This record gives sequence, structure tokens and C-alpha cells, in this order.
Amino acid sequence: MTNESRHRQTGIFGRFLDGVEWLGNLLPHPVTLFALICVVVLLASGAAGYFEVSVADPRPVGAKGRAPDGIIHAVSLLNPEGLRRIGTGLVTNFTSFAPLGTVLVALLGVGVAERAGLLSASIRALVLGAPRNLLTAVVVFAAVVSNTASEMGYVVLIPLAAVVFQSVGRNPLVGLAAAFAGVSGGYSANILIGTVDPLLSGITTEAAQIIDPEYGLGGAKEVLPTANYYFMFVSTFLITAVGTLVTNRIVEPKLGAYDASRAEDGVADAAREMGALTAEERRGLKLAGLTLFVMLLGLAALALPENGWFRDPAPNDTLVQDLRPMLKSVVALIFVFFIVPSIVYGRVTGSMRTDRDVIDGMANAMSSMGLYLVLVFFAAQFVAFFKWTNLGTITAIVGADLLETWNLTGPAVFVPFILMCCLVNLMLGSASAQWAVTAPIFVPMLMTVGYSPQVIQAAYRIGDSTTNIITPMMSYFGLILAFAMRYDKKLGIGTLISMMIPYSIAYLVSWMVLFYLWVFVLGLPVGPGTPTFYPH
Repeated sequence: MTNESRHRQTGIFGRFLDGVEWLGNLLPHPVTLFALICVVVLLASGAAGYFEVSVADPRPVGAKGRAPDGIIHAVSLLNPEGLRRIGTGLVTNFTSFAPLGTVLVALLGVGVAERAGLLSASIRALVLGAPRNLLTAVVVFAAVVSNTASEMGYVVLIPLAAVVFQSVGRNPLVGLAAAFAGVSGGYSANILIGTVDPLLSGITTEAAQIIDPEYGLGGAKEVLPTANYYFMFVSTFLITAVGTLVTNRIVEPKLGAYDASRAEDGVADAAREMGALTAEERRGLKLAGLTLFVMLLGLAALALPENGWFRDPAPNDTLVQDLRPMLKSVVALIFVFFIVPSIVYGRVTGSMRTDRDVIDGMANAMSSMGLYLVLVFFAAQFVAFFKWTNLGTITAIVGADLLETWNLTGPAVFVPFILMCCLVNLMLGSASAQWAVTAPIFVPMLMTVGYSPQVIQAAYRIGDSTTNIITPMMSYFGLILAFAMRYDKKLGIGTLISMMIPYSIAYLVSWMVLFYLWVFVLGLPVGPGTPTFYPH
């Protein structure tokens, strides 16, 4: 199969994906595209400001972030004040862009592991010891579970999956797609409570108080971080099964065999390092594993006791809230937990003899991030402009109001609600920002027709997760694109989106079916002690 035809497939769905890829790849280089979008946002803000576009702020009086006069106005950046804001904020937009620091700090540790050879040896041990027919399922499951510390999934697991697939003779882009689908497409599925759970539950509680001030006072009228735990736990295995099926039956046949000539220099040689482990490497892995185990024990000693250094000094209602300082330190922990075992491994195998070797590993990791840094600069400006102008918030509220005017009742109301959440997610990449704007509308509205805030939140999380992988507004989309372009220098946004659309559609359909079966057919609670219905 030639390079030009390797993506082409017959069948309606195959032609649809080819059309998406073709249209997407008509777009200019991603950096140019983000720059052009910035210009479009500036022009749109000028038009919206001229016509005084505004909407009523749905958040209750006194809520954090609510407009002082209760009206959200479109803000023009095409005026002297806007020019000053752009000029003074250009640098800080870039330096304060949340994924930037996360990626760079984590990659400092990952770079040391690569330089020592620990990553290569670990992957080879995993690949050589795992059944080949379970590789896809293992990758997707590990990606979903990594959502407990989502940065680790994006920064470490996704590029790691590409190398693993390449090492066994499979297209590395297939491994990248499978891991991306697990980390981001299954964002709200997990077997553990993550950092996003207490954040969303707090917003839901505030929204429920609009029509029931007793919410937040305990008992059944308390939206806890565990409010969706049962449903999210089961969803983990659904997402793993569906992601595995889509990878093996749709994405891998579409991408075809990997053409190493399209990769950046040095990337195509990664699979050649996947030979059998030497005695020194096996010894190095054992000592590195022992070091990691001791570090985990130390972390537990700092986090589990009531007076632990990694616990919140103020007592909270749940363990997750008590461990918030540790959960917020995930990136720092990734940095340390990669460097220390890597140095131990490097000393045993001889790949790291001095501090210069450690520094070289960090420097090499940074040198590979040039394209990502350029992408982030323009992406950060776009996100900042969109926020300053209030265009994203206004669009989300108008769409939510449109859904409200349909006046749907009964279980069928969750279909347009979930679809609306999918649409909003394409424009507002932050889960908390989306829910903070839409919850004050949807939670009271759906409570009035008889559904509990916990169930409404579970439905929202389906819509929020399933379109993460097909929107450039998702904070880590640029990073994933940069990873993918290492394996295919001509790959564009259209190719990446067409790779991920099958996951998005399959996740949305299967997750909605599970939701209706779980809540309305089986009548099971979405979390411990959470009711399905709200008496109205």
C-alpha cells in the first residue's frame, strides 16, 4: 500500500473518515492554524462588542465568578484597552498555560529515564512478557486508570504506548491513538477517585442549592466526591472493551502498516532497541523496582498518617480531600519517581556514571519539545483571547438555553443533555469551566423534572469525556499532535481527528446505553448512598 493510499478504505464509514481527514488536512500547519484562529477570535470579539452581545449569567448571586450585574457581556479586544491587554498578557499567557509547566517538568524526569535506558528496558520486559493478543486492552486499561493523575497519562503513557506498539511490529500511531482514547476519551471512568471528582461535586452542590438550599447539609442531599463512583468504576471496563475493539477493528486497519520513512530522524530506530534483556539490565530493573517500592512506602508514610506531611492540615470529610496536597503534587512526584530509580538503574548498567549524564538526559528531553513549545505559544494566546472575550461562555449558555426551551421530560431528556455537553466540550476545554457555566441551568432544570444532582452529574461527565479526543480546545491536544508528528512528519490535525472519531462515536453510544441500562432499567445508584430521583 502506497503512502498516499494507505489511509483509504471502502465502506460508508471508511469514506466518512477519509473525508474528515482530507478536509482537516486542507487546514494549514497547526501553528499557522492557531495563529489564524486568534485573528478570527479578535475579529469576532470586535463584532460582538459592537453589537453589544450579552446573555444573563445563570450562576446564582454570590457565586464565584458571577458577573457583578448578572449579565455576561461580549468583550471586544479591537480597541485601545484590548490592545493593551494583549500586549501586556502575551508573555504571561504563554508562561502560565497550565499544560506547559506540567509537560516540561515531567519530561525532565522522563528524559533521565530515557538516557539511562530504564524506559527501553521496562518496555522490553513488558512486551516480551505480556501476551501479544492482550496488548491493546492493557494499554487502554492503563490509560483509563492513569486519569487518577491525568498528567502522567498524557506525558508518559501515550508516547510510551507508541513505542510499545512499534516494538512488536505494529503501527506506533495505533498505540498512540489507543492510549489517547483511554486517557482523555475515558476521562470520567476510573477504578479510583481522582482530583476532578471533588471539584465537580462542589459545583453540582452549589447548582442544586438554587432550588433546594438544603443541599450540602449532609445525608442524601450531599453531592460527595464519590457521587458517581459505582457508575465510573463499571465504565472503566466498558471503555477498555470498546477502546480495544475500535483499535483492533477500525483504527489499525485504517492506518495500515507503518512507514518508518515518514518519521523524524532517530524515531524509527526505537523498535531496534527491543531485544532480549541482558543480565545487567535485569539486575538494574530489579534494583530500580526495589528503589521504587521503597519510595512508595515513603510516600505512604508521608500521606496516610493523620499528621502526614502530604495531608491537608485542616481535617476534611473524605480521604481524597485530605490528600489534596499530594494529588496536587503529582507532577513533582513524577519528576522524582522517574529520576531516582533511573539513576539507580544507570549506575548498575553503566549508562549513567556522572551527574553530566543526568543533565544530558534532561537536556535531550527538552530539545525534542521545540515544536510543542511553538504550538503552545499560539494555543495559549487563543485560549486566553477566547476567555477574555467571553465568547465561549456566551456560546455555551445560548446552547444550554436552547435545550431548555425544548421542555423535554422523562429519561429521554438526557439524550439532548449529553449531546449538548459534547458540543460545549468542543468549545470549552476545561471540565470545571464547562460545568460551572452549565450546571446552574441544567441541574435545577432536571431536578424539577425529578432527577437527582448526582445522576445529572454522571450524565454530564459522559458528554464531557467523549469529545475530548476530537477537539483542539483540549489542553493536551497540541502535545498529542506533536507526539504523533514524530512518527509521521506530514501528519495534520485532520489525520489525528479522523483517527479519534471512531473512539468518540463508540464511546458516546456505548456509554449512553450503559447509563440508561444502569439508571433506568436496572435502577442502580450511580454512587454510594446517592438517589436516582429527586422529589419535586
